[in-house]
Amino acid sequence: MPTGDDMTTDNKENAMKRLENKFEHLLFTSRWLMAPVYFGLVLAMLVLLVKFGKEVWALFAGITTASSGDLIIGVLSLVDVALIMNLLIIIMFSGYENFVSKMEDLHDHEDRPDWMGHIGFSDLKIKLIGSMVAISGIELLKAFMDVDKLSDRHIIWMVTIHVTFLFSGLFYGLMDRLGGTKH
Repeated sequence: MPTGDDMTTDNKENAMKRLENKFEHLLFTSRWLMAPVYFGLVLAMLVLLVKFGKEVWALFAGITTASSGDLIIGVLSLVDVALIMNLLIIIMFSGYENFVSKMEDLHDHEDRPDWMGHIGFSDLKIKLIGSMVAISGIELLKAFMDVDKLSDRHIIWMVTIHVTFLFSGLFYGLMDRLGGTKH
């Protein structure tokens, strides 16, 4: 027959276990705090869509008077916005599925991208760095199209930032491969 001390110890252990379980459920549920962040990225895409529309409008408005360099810069600006929007989609979908909740109703949807549900955190970082290098490269190309309007210092900084992104991506990819993460 258990003594009073044994019952008190069991009650304390049960109370601690219940407290631990409640805390773990709170932590697990807190992942939903990220949902508004992903919705904010949807709103950011709307802002970028407006920016894209303005760029298209400006491109067509000046089509007869613009130089070929101006047209190329305009098209590169459109590509830049498209890359950023693609990156936001990848971040929203993979971030939501990895950290908040699975999109189970959409698993059999005919338009569901093949990569959805298969991009892990490491893959997401590689895609982010790759997109940063691409966006930086486009900005650098746009700068070279108007090289006579920029100071040497400005161009040196742009090249330095681009090379930094490039090497960061290469080193991260190398570390990821050495760490045994599969893509």
